[in-house]
Amino acid sequence: MSGTAKNGTSVEPRPTRGRMLDEDIPYGVRVAAEWAWRVGIILITGGVLIWLLSKVSFLLIPLLLAALFTALLNPVVAWLSRRRLPRGIAVAITMLGLIAVVVLTLIFVGRQATAGFKELWGQALEGVKQVQQWLQDGPLQITTDQLDKYLSQLTGSLQNQSSAILTGALSVGSGAGHIAAGLLLTLFILIFFLLEGRQIWAFLTKLAPRKARPALDGAGRKAWTSVGSYVRIQVFVAAVDAIGIGAGAAIIGVPLALPLGLAVFLGSFIPVVGALVTGAVAVLLALVANGLVNAVIMLAIVLVVQQLESHVLQPLVMGKAVSLHPVGVILAVAAGSFLAGIPGALFAVPVLAALNSAIRFIAARGWETDVVPATPELPLADGETETQEEQPINSKEAISDDH
Repeated sequence: MSGTAKNGTSVEPRPTRGRMLDEDIPYGVRVAAEWAWRVGIILITGGVLIWLLSKVSFLLIPLLLAALFTALLNPVVAWLSRRRLPRGIAVAITMLGLIAVVVLTLIFVGRQATAGFKELWGQALEGVKQVQQWLQDGPLQITTDQLDKYLSQLTGSLQNQSSAILTGALSVGSGAGHIAAGLLLTLFILIFFLLEGRQIWAFLTKLAPRKARPALDGAGRKAWTSVGSYVRIQVFVAAVDAIGIGAGAAIIGVPLALPLGLAVFLGSFIPVVGALVTGAVAVLLALVANGLVNAVIMLAIVLVVQQLESHVLQPLVMGKAVSLHPVGVILAVAAGSFLAGIPGALFAVPVLAALNSAIRFIAARGWETDVVPATPELPLADGETETQEEQPINSKEAISDDH
């Protein structure tokens, strides 16, 4: 409080030590400190969340796979539902069709791969003979007796390490068992996502406080729309890559063209990394089978297809679908692969696209002004009609207390 001196003039209170310290700190430093502790809390929270999720990856990976397949297959289920089929029957037909397509593709590709590997086996044996001849006649001058001695030492080393090899084989078998269990869990989750996705989302939204429900519902719808757009566009991009590289390999006579096209299709779902790996496999296969000239031609085909993807498909199609900059995509894939390996690289872009749409919606307070349409990717509840789904729903009114 201010006081009065003996001469009648007012006296300002003596500033406290804390007030003096605040005035001594530059404004820029104070702002940087405010940002620093807030960003630090966000990073720590994100790190703890990633660590916790890594402990339940056996559940998280099937859940994310089921979400991607749901975004891809929901239009098929909606189309069947418009044909007056009950939703349960539509989901059953879609699932049976998916399983049939996967099984038939694996059988057909497996036969092609078996025939191609038989052809490559003879070429590989011829290559081994050429290497053996080079070792004898080349600068190393390794005789047949010396080569047999080295092979005997290698065989003995493998026998001494038989226990370690057996342990590794058992771990591979255990990993295959985990993959099979994960696939079954993915199919189980996918069925219920297709059948009762809207009810599940409504239940999760009602767990939030009442005031937060409109924001959560609108952000979730925006994120789901981005994921659906990403999946459908990525399937198109992967198909273009597979057809381009597979057809090019078949035209120039590279064996295993069809399995190679399937590998390119699957690898394209991992942006940047998948294209590089599958392209390198195609060039190596051409080199082993047909020689250097054929490998150079295959390399040119791979580069043309990848340039088409990078400069046409990704910016014009994928960029508009998910609104992500290519630098953000590359950094997301790198961070995902570093944190979680192949699954991290696979899910990095759709997760980033979903977060980008949700954060933009919340930052703009879109639930106060926007009218969020009921997205066709979210399954209809039992008893709802197709016309109800197509009508726009205000996000404030979409979440009611009654269920």
